[in-house]
Amino acid sequence: MSRPGARVNLYQHPTIRARRGAAVAILLALLFAGGATAFMSSQIVNARFERDISRIVYNDNLELLQDLRAHANAAEDSLLALLESPTDTEPPGAIIISITDNKLWYRVHDSVVYETRVATGSGKVLEKGPGGSRWKFETPRGRLKVLAKEEDPAWVPPDWHFVEQAEKRGLRLTKLNRGESIDAGNGSVITVSGSDVVRRSADGNVTPLEAEDGREIVVNGQLIVPPFGTNQRRYKGVLGTHRLVLGNGYAIHGTNVPTSIGQSVSHGCVRLLNEDIAHLYSIVPVGTPVYIY
Repeated sequence: MSRPGARVNLYQHPTIRARRGAAVAILLALLFAGGATAFMSSQIVNARFERDISRIVYNDNLELLQDLRAHANAAEDSLLALLESPTDTEPPGAIIISITDNKLWYRVHDSVVYETRVATGSGKVLEKGPGGSRWKFETPRGRLKVLAKEEDPAWVPPDWHFVEQAEKRGLRLTKLNRGESIDAGNGSVITVSGSDVVRRSADGNVTPLEAEDGREIVVNGQLIVPPFGTNQRRYKGVLGTHRLVLGNGYAIHGTNVPTSIGQSVSHGCVRLLNEDIAHLYSIVPVGTPVYIY
């Protein structure tokens, strides 16, 4: 019992301390519940967003986007840019690609003017030995743009292509640099002359070598990686007849493997049948936004 006139520290009173502890516990529980609810809500919004975008494309129903903006508070999402009026320099259309469905739609204003099947990234991972480079072959999601258009494009294979080919065929990988030579036996060497990888024989004769997808330069159990800028690192026909460049190594292009269309088998680019990419090339202007989900 307190003495008359003594100051009482209410925060030390057992009842007060118990109530403070209960209040803190309730507050923490509310914060945790709020965080969990926000996380679950974001997951639900993402799922509903993807579902509704698919419905928009199939049903030509832009009202769903309006509803999604109002109820999901996702006004900043790139796909919702379809609702906005194009700028003076941006074309009125947009390409929409579904990775899950392997489908592509080209919309102009509120109409789908072209629709076709595509092939997209496999999602597979390639690693170059322990501690080496690592590549994951995914089609990027989000908002991109058609930066350029090319007819009869040539493919310049990245390093991962040669790593993949060497692993498939059980070969060693040897990188050829300009100014260097690789022994090819019988006094001949593989080297670079101008824009070609060549075989220089013992008598000085020089023969440019041929290389294409699946038929790379192989010497004494070594798969040779040609330098960039050589003709042996430019493959014709692999990308089909046309290409819409998206940047960072990605593109929408044709294919020399038509049976791959409709599957998730590419190294990240979006493949179309040659007749489909030729038509898309003819109607899609540079600057067209591309939405991949």
